[in-house]
Amino acid sequence: MATSATLNAQLGLAATFKCENLQKVGAFKARGATNAVLSLDDATASRGVLTHSSGNHGAALAFAAAIRGVPCTVVMPEDAPTVKFDAVADYGARIVRCTQSDREEAAAREQAATGATFIHPFEDPNVIAGQGTAALELLEERPDLEVVIAPIGGGGLLSGTALVCAEAGIETIGAEPEAVDDAYRSLMSGVRQPRVPNPETLGDGLLTGIGALAFDILQRLGVTIQLVDEAAIVDAARFHLERMKLVVEPSGATGLAALRRLAPQWQGKRIGVIISGGNTDFAWLAR
Repeated sequence: MATSATLNAQLGLAATFKCENLQKVGAFKARGATNAVLSLDDATASRGVLTHSSGNHGAALAFAAAIRGVPCTVVMPEDAPTVKFDAVADYGARIVRCTQSDREEAAAREQAATGATFIHPFEDPNVIAGQGTAALELLEERPDLEVVIAPIGGGGLLSGTALVCAEAGIETIGAEPEAVDDAYRSLMSGVRQPRVPNPETLGDGLLTGIGALAFDILQRLGVTIQLVDEAAIVDAARFHLERMKLVVEPSGATGLAALRRLAPQWQGKRIGVIISGGNTDFAWLAR
């Protein structure tokens, strides 16, 4: 957990940050991937696991597979940051590169060729349950929170967070880049929208469209989404680095960016923010 007296004074509220950038593999993804891999029976696990990922889930699955001692293949878009390729490789996974738009098809081809079990980044109840433990730990330490913010890409973290917070009677808000606004449009319209084609955002961990399972959970629980622009994301990431001494990737900084947008209506409230990850090459510092 981390707090900033400077930020709280600026915004007129009390914010607590859950630092999943300090988690194994540098992101919350370690939680869901480990829960999913450890839930497999021995025969299934022995055939290996695979996924498609821009980096964090891939590294998490490689980490979980190493714990279980089984093979792991990760299909990654060729424009993913080098630091994320390196992390996946360092955990021992075999990497298959593809275009951003071909990741699902490439993963299907690998699964047919290897017989490995596909562990989806978010369309998996075991993954969602694992991701929800971040919010569970946050509330165990800060049960007085009134709102919890978490980023959304596919929705595994946000839906897991929402399930935990709903049990405690706490509101959940999603943070999403304006350039990848399918989750916002989906929950506003009540119909799951397709992902934005070829989006341009520094939040590379949030490029995937909202999943069907996450959409159903978030819609049922009445979760809303706050959109944030690229400048706000960079400013938030810089604040984490310069004032809080935390390395946070742009995707993970969307929570703080959303908090700043919503602060005027939350004066005096106690807010929890989940920092989703810290795997970055710092290219955003040039912005």
